[in-house]
Amino acid sequence: MIRLGNSIRLTRREVERFTKITGMAPVGVKTLADLDEYIRECKAHFWGVSEDTRFLHFLLDEERSRCLGAA
Repeated sequence: MIRLGNSIRLTRREVERFTKITGMAPVGVKTLADLDEYIRECKAHFWGVSEDTRFLHFLLDEERSRCLGAA
């Protein structure tokens, strides 16, 4: 993730990872708030208490942490 003030830009690899995890590309993500909203929408789309759903939510949280760690 490239960060300049409040603006962010996901790298091509980060976009590919989020898309691979969810099947939905993070389009229009320009701020950290946008990224958090994208993740909330994905979690709402894939809701439930199954082990697979919990794992998907875990992967989204890990990817977000990875993005912030790289900034």
